[in-house]
Parts: sequence; C-alpha cells; structure tokens
Amino acid sequence: MHILITGGTGFLGRRVAAFALAQGHRVRLLGRDFSHVDDLLAAGAEPHVADLRDPAAIRRACAGVDTVIHAGALSAPWGRRRDFFEINVAGTAAVIAGCRAGGVRRLIYVSSPSVTFAGRDVISQTEDAPRPRRPASVYSLTKALGEDRVNAAARQDLATVIIRPKAIFGPGDNALLPRLLDAARRGRLIQIGDGWNRVDLTYVDNVAHALLLALDAPAAVGRTYTITNDAHPRLWDVIAAVLHGLGLPDRPRAVPLAAALAAATVMEARAHLSGQEPLLTRYSAAILARTQTYDIAAARRDLGYTPPIALNDGIARTLAALTTTGG
Repeated sequence: MHILITGGTGFLGRRVAAFALAQGHRVRLLGRDFSHVDDLLAAGAEPHVADLRDPAAIRRACAGVDTVIHAGALSAPWGRRRDFFEINVAGTAAVIAGCRAGGVRRLIYVSSPSVTFAGRDVISQTEDAPRPRRPASVYSLTKALGEDRVNAAARQDLATVIIRPKAIFGPGDNALLPRLLDAARRGRLIQIGDGWNRVDLTYVDNVAHALLLALDAPAAVGRTYTITNDAHPRLWDVIAAVLHGLGLPDRPRAVPLAAALAAATVMEARAHLSGQEPLLTRYSAAILARTQTYDIAAARRDLGYTPPIALNDGIARTLAALTTTGG
C-alpha cells in the first residue's frame, strides 16, 4: 500500500512511518523539516516538502497514494488563533480535497479526545460523548471542526476513520514531557490539584500500531476510535517517577485547581499583550488536574487493537531515551 503521512516528520508521524516501512508499505512523508528523518529516507520514504496551508502542494502530495494518514496539526497549549484555524481546519479541508482529487481510497484523521473535554472529570468515556458548548481550548475547537469536515466527507464520497489518541508520550516527544521537565528544572513546576486524578496515557508506538490497523479494517469506515494504553494511572505519580528517574525534585508544591485557573487567566491576559507563551493556560491546568479515562472497547472490537507496549514499559523506554539524550 502507498501511504501519505502528513506531519510525517513530527513525533507521531515518524513512528508511523517507521512501522509502515517495516511492514513493506511505500511511504510518502509530508512535512517542512526533514533534517531529523535521515533514517526514514534511507529506508525508502519519499520526502514531500509542503505546508498544510498550501492546498496545491497538498493536492500534489495526495496524487498516486492509496491512503492518507493525516497526523499533521498545530498541537500546542498556546498560539495564534488564526494559525490553529489555518492548519487544523483549513489544512484538513485541503487534505480532504487532495484525497478526492487523487482518488485516495481511505483517509485516517488523527484527532484528540480533547474535542469532548469540558474541564470536568472524565471517567470511562466512550466516543459518543457529546461535545461541550464551550471548547476547552482553541486547539480542541479546531480539532473538532476538523472532525466535522472528515465526517461530512464520509457521508458523501470518502472512506474515513477518526483516531483520537490520548496524551501521547515516548522518545522524541517535543511537547508534553519537555514542557514539564523545563518547568521542573527552573523550579517552576507545581502540582495542580490533589494529585489523585487518573489520566490515560498512550505510548507513541501504540498509537502508530492503531493507525496502521485502521488502514484496512472494514468495520472502521466512518467511525471514531479513542486510543489509550488502557491503563488508568494517577498522573502525578507518573510525573514523579519520570522526575525521580532524571534526578529532579519529584514532589512539586501542590496548588488547588481553582487557584491555578485564576493564575492562568492572568497569565493568558499578559500573553495576549506580550505575544509570549504563558507558563500556564486554563486548558493545561484542567488537563493536569482532572481525571480523564476512556473506554477503548470500540477500538478492540473493530480494529483488533490492544496496546503492544505496556504503560510501565513505555515509561521505562522514555526515561532511557531522556537519560541518553539529556532530555
């Protein structure tokens, strides 16, 4: 199978590409910076330099492939609203148009469980949970709007699958862990809430595995699946284990969620004026303090998904990589 992976030079995209190449697929990578994927290019991946804000380039990238895995996105706790809409919404529309123009047989869209997150505890949530009236962040909003476009295409003429991985981590992560570790090294990491909240995490290789299962699962067409490690650890215990493994203070000062939200509101207001990312956002505060667990029965049933890498093994691999790289 010939597969185009948008965001193919990113954290998740690189792992999907490595797995796909190992399975004998032809792989085309769409991205902007190919300086860190020499191994994939040496293994036969085709580079296609393009930005998701360039519809013509997206259309060219989609030509001649069987399946598109749309993993490219602006995924960040802070940024310009315009950028989120241009990349996550208009970019997804461009990918859909490219699939239609190129006769692509299946589009797999990487979304996020945050599209249904309302800032409250989530326990064993399924994919049919309603969206909140007020999105938790502009990222959540734009990923939801991206889903809307994918589902509209599915109702018309395109075979689609939506995958929602929760809290991806692993070697090469450039978002989740690095931000926490940077705050810890600067003595600015705080525990938000009482530390008892349980949060599903997903090792990056397990997400790659699920995406490749979605390539040809007949029952998956037109459906949405949450992907996790199917474990429900206390988030701050996991963070403490990583900090301890790196020789950093592993029990940060605890702050009530209400106080953190108030402080984040002020930080966001200042950030709007300065243009610099705030240390904490209201979305990040809620994500770090609330329980968020998910039911993956649908993915087990239709994709045959079970997480190949257990949570503790994924944490150990991540720690080993961080220790080696000094991350």
